[in-house]
Amino acid sequence: MGQVEDTSESAVAATAAYAYKASLMGAPWEFRLEPDRLVWVVGRRQGEIFYRDIRRVRLSFRPATMQSYRFIAEIWAPGAPKLTIASTSWHGIAEQRRQDQPYRDFIVALHQRIAAAKSNPLLDAGTHPFLYWPGVVVFAALAIGIVALLVSALRQNSWGATLFLTGFFALLLWQIGGFFRRNHPGRYVATAIPENVLPKSKG
Repeated sequence: MGQVEDTSESAVAATAAYAYKASLMGAPWEFRLEPDRLVWVVGRRQGEIFYRDIRRVRLSFRPATMQSYRFIAEIWAPGAPKLTIASTSWHGIAEQRRQDQPYRDFIVALHQRIAAAKSNPLLDAGTHPFLYWPGVVVFAALAIGIVALLVSALRQNSWGATLFLTGFFALLLWQIGGFFRRNHPGRYVATAIPENVLPKSKG
């Protein structure tokens, strides 16, 4: 599993802000990395969390109806609401635009600040195990069922059904299989973020 290493201090300073719209009609969420705290603003609401007070961070891959390539960061700290940062943003009535590189840079910079604060938050990658493993069982059962139907279609020389099932099985492996591959539950450290829960870098 690939991991993201620390970048230079100048890169951190250059990627100290991020914004996205979580909904079409709602105000944008704005985040800013100060030397000792994370500042957030949404509409008239705003707040701040000292890096040393962050208790938990979860990074995961979360496809949405309008965007199949979407990542989420969730942040918990005492006395603050759960903060959610998404790698996509609403830009129209039927468009969620990807912000892969800005999101990736901001999340890496945030983790650098957490590491520099010498705090010890719980850092989780992927889906919670109580949700992940039952999903894997269901996915495996579905895949076995499709393979059984495919074998039956081949034996009956039903080429139309064979082509359909082959295409459906390939789509299943690509989309749902990719979801489980990226969201395998695990822990990580702030200086080595797993690549599977970050958008691919353009650099």
